[in-house]
Amino acid sequence: MRDTFLILMILFIASCNNQGQKSKNETSGSGNQNRPNIVLIMVDDMGYSDIGCYGGEIPTPNIDGLAENGLRFTQFYNTARCCPTRASLMTGLHPHQTGIGHMTNPPPKPHRYDGWEEAYQGYLNRNCVTIAEVLKESGYHTYMTGKWHLGYHDESRWPMQRGFEKYYGCIPGACSYFWPHGDRGLTFMNEQLPPPDSTKYYTTDAFTDYAIRFIDEQEDENPFFLYLAYNAPHWPLHAKDEDIEKFVGKYMHGWDEVRRNRLKKQIELGLFGEDMTLSERDKRVRPWDEVEQKQKELVDYRMAVYAAQVFSVDYNIGKLVDKLKAEGKYDNTLILFLSDNGGCAEMYDEFGSKPQSWINIATYGGAVSYGIGWANASNTPFYEYKVHVNEGGISTPLIAHWPNSIKEQTGKINHQPAYLIDIAPTLYEIAGAEYPKTYHSNENIHQLEGISLTQRFERGNGEVHEYMFWEHQNNSAIRKGNWKALKDVDAKEWELYNMATDRIESKNVAAEHPELVNELNDKWYEWAKAKQVLPKK
Repeated sequence: MRDTFLILMILFIASCNNQGQKSKNETSGSGNQNRPNIVLIMVDDMGYSDIGCYGGEIPTPNIDGLAENGLRFTQFYNTARCCPTRASLMTGLHPHQTGIGHMTNPPPKPHRYDGWEEAYQGYLNRNCVTIAEVLKESGYHTYMTGKWHLGYHDESRWPMQRGFEKYYGCIPGACSYFWPHGDRGLTFMNEQLPPPDSTKYYTTDAFTDYAIRFIDEQEDENPFFLYLAYNAPHWPLHAKDEDIEKFVGKYMHGWDEVRRNRLKKQIELGLFGEDMTLSERDKRVRPWDEVEQKQKELVDYRMAVYAAQVFSVDYNIGKLVDKLKAEGKYDNTLILFLSDNGGCAEMYDEFGSKPQSWINIATYGGAVSYGIGWANASNTPFYEYKVHVNEGGISTPLIAHWPNSIKEQTGKINHQPAYLIDIAPTLYEIAGAEYPKTYHSNENIHQLEGISLTQRFERGNGEVHEYMFWEHQNNSAIRKGNWKALKDVDAKEWELYNMATDRIESKNVAAEHPELVNELNDKWYEWAKAKQVLPKK
């Protein structure tokens, strides 16, 4: 009798332990049946209005499908430039907190930021943790393909040393689409690869194919986090001939008409109200009817190549979506789609930079671009471009698609403001992951300040920031409610705009609200001091 009692007690204790372990696993990572997969897709230098569901004429049916069956945001913001945006996206922090307050150290300049503040060291520091590091600790598989741009000159700065278990792509940043090579070549895991066959290779295809491969290779049922960071449509103008052919001649009506047509479509889609107008055409760009016929043909071709780059991103996203559906993972996968900054006017030539003959030269990875005129159209209806903290530089599409959870908001448009530091806390909440106070013995991990977007996924409106802050290359901005103050690198005084009535930033009302301007000035400098925003040099 006593032996029977002891056996029953042992079984009871074991059962309690198993139940406790099960409960722990369901929140800490091993109980993965209901936790969603996460696919985070970032495009590079794509303007606000380029894709169909944000007003564009470029066919993007796969991205549009995500929007139609998901949730779109009209006031989501990035940080105006490639690597600071990636730093903020990957960590949930302001870029200065991560060590990338300006840019990363490029391949030929490993000591570019020597002597600067830590906030400008040019690679991710160890006072931040990446989404991959947090989710990996929580039981997620972590995959990345594409453009890293968060540290190059030491292997400790690479993706697999920052939480990703598999990686394929270009670590330093911009590269040739057809023939990544040299110090802007390809890396698989931690191995630098020889250049590919330029007659068969295209980065947008390869980054997608490796993303699908990583999903294929997974042998268990744990959820995965996939960060797919396309280098498209960043310069150089590189696209496949068959894709370019679809667009040649389609832009002969010019940038003025493209802007008008896009704004009309944006209003019809409900992105903006009937009273929205276009920002003025960039003063460096002439009216289309004043452009010579031969020049029109040349810039039509440049825009055709750019459109082909965006088009290629879309059908590659379609391949990935088809894979998720085939694997039965589509409904419980959160897909987020956004751009790292506004459309790019570099190198600030009206008709595009570098000779026309350099377009699609596989060996060249430099700034063959589509010019100010088309960048102006890409950012319809906003003013300014990448680098600047005007709406044209920091506004991005954001699409959230998750059939299992985004239900009441399916097909709707959210007009509340949010920005990059909100992505990480959103993902941690839906993944049941705990953000660490310390990480691998580092007790100085910066804590998150973002706001989860899950309330907006579920019911539309959610908590918003009292203040939002930006700084890049001495271009500064702060937003409180509908009021946005900004000051570019050459300005001595803050400008003030009402985002409820003037998102094109055409009516500076700073003189009418001096007390508000003073408040925003004080708050911005308070933030700047706390985040080590102002560099020594």
